[in-house]
Amino acid sequence: MPDSQPLAAAADALGPGRPRLRRKGELLLALLPTATVLLMLWLLELLSNQRLLFAALASSAFLIYLDPGHHTNSTRTLVVSQMGAAAIGFALHAWMGPGYVGAAASMVLTIGLMIGLDAMHPPAVGTALNFAFRAGGGEGNLLLFGLAVGLVVVLVIVQRGTVYLLKRLSARPVVST
Repeated sequence: MPDSQPLAAAADALGPGRPRLRRKGELLLALLPTATVLLMLWLLELLSNQRLLFAALASSAFLIYLDPGHHTNSTRTLVVSQMGAAAIGFALHAWMGPGYVGAAASMVLTIGLMIGLDAMHPPAVGTALNFAFRAGGGEGNLLLFGLAVGLVVVLVIVQRGTVYLLKRLSARPVVST
């Protein structure tokens, strides 16, 4: 089985997106979201003790890596869905306390927000649950989460630049002498 056959099958299933590379190239490209998530975790360790707060953002980073051109992974979609979910979960925890009723309501409201604003980003549902169960901590962690979303937006910008460069480099004609 050739090195890139599973990656090609995944690319076909996802539809048009970025050009797929051989396994080594995909692993090298995956270093960017991995480094971003590790940076977020380091920042979290410095400023807070809420490690689970960033679990949904790690999923967001991987989705951006997998298909940065997809509408689900756009910066608008990411910011609207993740920050909306955090605010909804935070507000429902403040109103209803930690529990399954508030968590369920935060999921439903987050999904409704994403549908209503055409900003579907599935990892945001996990963010809503984190804040509704108060895994996200207090107001300071809501701001910290916003900072982390900003870091993921930077990842989106860098990833799009990388995809642009990949397309430009793969489109260049080979000049032989």
